[in-house]
Amino acid sequence: MRAICFQHVPFEGPGAFAAALTDRGVSLERYLVPQDGLPKDAGDLLIVMGGPMSVNDSDPWIAEETAFIRSVLLAGTPVIGVCLGSQLMAKALGATVRHGKALEIGMTPVRLTAEAKQDPVFTTLPDSFDVFEWHGEIFNLPQGCVPLAGSTIAPLQAFRYGAKAYGLLFHLEMEQAGIDALCRECASDLMKIHLTALDVKGAAIPHLPTLHRFADRLIGHLLAPGR
Repeated sequence: MRAICFQHVPFEGPGAFAAALTDRGVSLERYLVPQDGLPKDAGDLLIVMGGPMSVNDSDPWIAEETAFIRSVLLAGTPVIGVCLGSQLMAKALGATVRHGKALEIGMTPVRLTAEAKQDPVFTTLPDSFDVFEWHGEIFNLPQGCVPLAGSTIAPLQAFRYGAKAYGLLFHLEMEQAGIDALCRECASDLMKIHLTALDVKGAAIPHLPTLHRFADRLIGHLLAPGR
C-alpha cells in the first residue's frame, strides 16, 4: 500500500503518522506541493499537512491542490487533513474558511459532538480532551459532513466526510521536533499571544503519547480492509 503526504512547508511533516504507516508496512511518498507540484494519484491514503499560508491566498498551487483534494474526496479515497489540510478539505467541499476570533496555539481542550459517539474512531475518546493547535483560521461545516469536535474559538475542530475522510484542525501527529520547528519558524505568532516556546512545549510534551496513540488508531481505521 502507498500513502501520499502533501507538505506545504518543510517543517510541518507527517510526524507520528509516518511511524504508524511504517508499522503497517505502508510506503510514504512526500510532496512539498508549492515546489514539487502534485502527484498523478493519491495512493491508498492521502495525508494533507499544515502550513502558515491561507487557503484563500491567490497562489496558483492552492487552487490546484484544492481541486485535487476535491477529486480525491469524491472518489472515496481515505484522507486525513491536518490544520491547513483540514481547511483545504473544507474549501474543496464548498465551505467558507475565515479568520477566527483569536490565534489558537498550544494545548487546547476540545469537546466531542453527539455525532462523534457514532463515529468508529472518535467514539473511543473522552467527551473532552486536550489537543495541540497552531492556527488562526476556522471553517464552517461543509455540506454533507459530520461534525465531530469543537472548541470555544473554533466551534468546528474536526469533521468526517463519507466513511473515510477526516478533517482535523488540530495536530495528532505533532512530535517534539515539530513543536520546536513551529516555535522557531512561527515565533511571531507566539509574540502576538504573549506565549514563549517553553510555555508551549512544557504544556504539550506530556500529552504527545496520548495524541500519537489516537493518530495510530486513525491510520489503522482508514487502512483496515473493507473501509
